[in-house]
Amino acid sequence: MTPGAERGAGAPAPRSADVARLAGVSRKTVSRVLNNEPYVSDEARRRVLAAAEELGYRLNHAARALASGRTRSIGVVALGTTGYGTASLLVHIERAVRDAGYALRVVNTPDGDPEGIAGALQSLLEQGVDGVVVSEPIVEGSISVRLDVPVLFLGAPPAFTSTRTVTVGVGAHALAQAATEHLLDLGHTTVHHLAGPRRWYATKDRIQGWQTALAARGAHEPPLLNGDWSAASGYAAGRELASDRSVTAVFAAGDEMAIGLIHALREAGRRVPEDISVVGFDGNPVFAYVSPPLTTVRQPFEAAAGEGIRLLVHAIEQPDTAPPPAGDLPVELVVRGSTAPPPPRPGRPTP
Repeated sequence: MTPGAERGAGAPAPRSADVARLAGVSRKTVSRVLNNEPYVSDEARRRVLAAAEELGYRLNHAARALASGRTRSIGVVALGTTGYGTASLLVHIERAVRDAGYALRVVNTPDGDPEGIAGALQSLLEQGVDGVVVSEPIVEGSISVRLDVPVLFLGAPPAFTSTRTVTVGVGAHALAQAATEHLLDLGHTTVHHLAGPRRWYATKDRIQGWQTALAARGAHEPPLLNGDWSAASGYAAGRELASDRSVTAVFAAGDEMAIGLIHALREAGRRVPEDISVVGFDGNPVFAYVSPPLTTVRQPFEAAAGEGIRLLVHAIEQPDTAPPPAGDLPVELVVRGSTAPPPPRPGRPTP
């Protein structure tokens, strides 16, 4: 029998008082549990959720919005793309928002258009959102917008003012540094870098992580190559690098670019990883099944979204209190078959 099915067709809908009575707690405790507030014991939370499910009780979001002056909704400004990284982050934002007891409203933007971003923000404000998440990775020019709700910036610095601003990175600098260090640890004397589009903040973060790792080891910094995140741009870069016999290691700023790069290298007769090692970035699980399986660094999309939404909800619900300390995001290197020690130099015996 489904929850609440024992009620007759004309029976009144269950109320919070009914949930409180069945769970043996106060109505205030029911409110705290269903609004995902702190200061409730695990046992009380379990009883309230079980009672709500048994009775088929659902929160009346409209009534709650009228009483609190909030809509219990969070808006997201996101780049209009289906790329793995952007799409994965949006999926985890949606889950974190829902787990926090809020509804999600998404507005996609054109490629880095300040006016488009301003219009997206205005649309969300007109819908009465309580907070905004900006996961748009490209912001060029000035955005003359001031928001009267808290704003979470994910992976990019604040681009406009708000009553309260929260910034959570996705750890791109540390991940890029780990990718580069992995290649240096294998014995490569330097690492070439295939970067993303110059306008992206993510590109800048990854370049800085690569540079940090090279500088720490005293390694030469080769000239940058830039792609556009696509496999085709990686293929073009691979054709350029294949003719340079001094290249033994490449860190690509995106997994798809890494795959295109490898394809071009192998077409040119350069073996991966025997001649050239390649590391990607993102952690797309599909690329565990290519040949060779791609070594990559996995972006902590779930952790970044969860941490960011936690801080944003705190800013919404407790605007007069200091934000809780931010948690550390994991750095995960996934070593597979596309990386190996460099080939022996001519005239030097193989160890």
